[in-house]
Amino acid sequence: MPLAPQALGAALNESLTLHSTLCRREAAAFQQAVRSGDEVVVACTQEKHLFTELAAATEGGNVSPLKFVNIRETGGWGRGADQAGPKIAALLAAARLPEPDPVPTVTYRSAGRLLIVGPLEAAERAAALLGDVLEVTIFSTGGRGGQARRFPVLAGRAEQLDGWLGAFTFRWSRNNPINLDLCTRCNACVAACPEGAIGLDYQVDLSRCQSHRACVKVCNAAGAIDFTRDASTESEAFDLVLDMGAVPLITRHAPPQGYFRWDGESLNELLRVRELVGDFDKPKFFQYKQKLCAHSRNTQVGCSACIDICSAEAVRSDKARQQIVVNPNLCVGCGACTTVCPTGALTYAYPQASHQGTKLKTLLATYRKAGGRAPVLLLHSQEAGQALVESLGRAAQLAGPAPKRALLGLGRRADPGGVHGVPAHVIPMSLWHSASIGIDLWLSAVAFGAERVCVLVTPEDAPAYVAGLQAQMDIAQSLLSGLGYTGAHFTLVQANSAESLDAALQSLNGQSPSVPAVPARHAVTTEKRSTLDLAIDHLVEHAPSPVESVPLPAGAPGTGSPFGAVAVNKDTCTLCLSCVSVCPASALQDNPNAPQLRFIEKNCVQCGLCVSTCPEDAIRLVPRLLIGAARKEARVLNEMPPYQCVRCSKPFGTLKAIEGMLGKLAGHAMFQGAALERLKMCGDCRVIDLYSSQNETKITDL
Repeated sequence: MPLAPQALGAALNESLTLHSTLCRREAAAFQQAVRSGDEVVVACTQEKHLFTELAAATEGGNVSPLKFVNIRETGGWGRGADQAGPKIAALLAAARLPEPDPVPTVTYRSAGRLLIVGPLEAAERAAALLGDVLEVTIFSTGGRGGQARRFPVLAGRAEQLDGWLGAFTFRWSRNNPINLDLCTRCNACVAACPEGAIGLDYQVDLSRCQSHRACVKVCNAAGAIDFTRDASTESEAFDLVLDMGAVPLITRHAPPQGYFRWDGESLNELLRVRELVGDFDKPKFFQYKQKLCAHSRNTQVGCSACIDICSAEAVRSDKARQQIVVNPNLCVGCGACTTVCPTGALTYAYPQASHQGTKLKTLLATYRKAGGRAPVLLLHSQEAGQALVESLGRAAQLAGPAPKRALLGLGRRADPGGVHGVPAHVIPMSLWHSASIGIDLWLSAVAFGAERVCVLVTPEDAPAYVAGLQAQMDIAQSLLSGLGYTGAHFTLVQANSAESLDAALQSLNGQSPSVPAVPARHAVTTEKRSTLDLAIDHLVEHAPSPVESVPLPAGAPGTGSPFGAVAVNKDTCTLCLSCVSVCPASALQDNPNAPQLRFIEKNCVQCGLCVSTCPEDAIRLVPRLLIGAARKEARVLNEMPPYQCVRCSKPFGTLKAIEGMLGKLAGHAMFQGAALERLKMCGDCRVIDLYSSQNETKITDL
């Protein structure tokens, strides 16, 4: 892997010395750096544990944590390694950034109460491997069991499993005559049953039982068999669940912490289960601002994008409070809900958008400073995505020609038709999850100078995430294309192997989408709409084709455009203003001085609450981006003259509303003659007319 210390140092504003065996013969240089008290970044992740131990053993060493960055698989190995200097500089600069600000944590507390669900024989084998550190209970789903009763055994019909690590609730029904708590496993009932309806799981197959009750007689001493016992629903609390059943108890894509689906083969899952005793913390990945939420108003449901996309079922609708509720214990931190949220009511808290924005700017600015051109960002998850990127680098090192000078090891020659590796202009950026950042940061990245933003999704990602990311990319691409920027700026890369990832990245070669001539300098804020406005303003300022508006893709509320207008049918709108009362973003407003419906397009999030609320079906959404000052100004969507009282001429209501009411009630028996005429009066005059009428029947006359 060719490295140019002087060029890298110039890009990073420091003096660098090239080391080829820092973890071995040159370890003294590493220890000297640790003693200096400066922050130390190690450009190798393979020997992370060794460097950590060496730093701890260094007398007078820096107590601050070491930072590690992988420049070998991501930039140094591959056919373009000799051109990867700018990318390596960018990765090193990003590695020096401060850690994200701390956030509140979510605590799990596990006492080691484990429920194993599955065939009795397999469940007992698993229990034998875990019983020394965990308190095991088995729920049998059939099969043969051993004679020795080492663990409590439950049986019946599994009803429901809810909860998370340290707080699972398992519900089942005792629908079998044999009580396993009383059963001594003497097998007398198995031998006595003439139909062979009792197996070695000590449960009665009621479809084969002919009611001879021979089993009851031979079990008289233990009294474990009772056909007259009513089926009852039981529940018990557990900390951990190991599910070996044919049908999983939890089918959601992202199961809760503490739930393990085991095939009976891999021991890794059992090792993970053994470790989950004690207290465990994780970041609270989200922040929720209810006042910004466009989910529900006045019993009407608008946006439900976060509920629809959550693969962990951590987000639900609270109808009583007319808002969403996020369960932090079920949240797995994917961030997909924050990506599709149009208002920014849900934001990703760890790391915050501001931290990610700083990282984007640092990567791209350092890449340009080091002489890099046509940068492409590859956003990937820190687990499956990171492993896939690194496997591509290793495959390229083995497949391609060995470089003349390598930092770590030498690659052997192989078939030149193998994988190419991560291209020199593709900058990988690790995220907690590939769905954790969305359109605000994507557009900001293009404004900062990235020609393309690629998001890597792997088989671990839920199908809803893939669809949601693609929908958001379509919106972002439509916006840029409408402004005249040529080429495809956003790509969803789906890969499950190094070869498929390599093919996807190589297909980007030769494409050069247009970007603003001057990189943006705005700061990414935690407010999603504010960041979007800043990015869009910069993109509009440098747009190749100035336009008045850009049409955007339509879709269901929350999955479609986060920008747009509302169109009002003036023929059917009566200016009842019910839409104003439900608008969560104050995009629709009234005029206290005149019967008007006004609209500020910048505020509209296209949630659809106004559409579902309008009693006249007079409103429809128009997804688009309006350019210019008019986007921030209030404009009148509908207005009409007020209706004047026929007695005092004071305005009240609107002409169309009063005329519509008169038309609907004219044929009603209670609104004939004077009663109908009073509907044309203001509130004061109605009372006066009611008490001054000579022909009116009063309650005192009855």
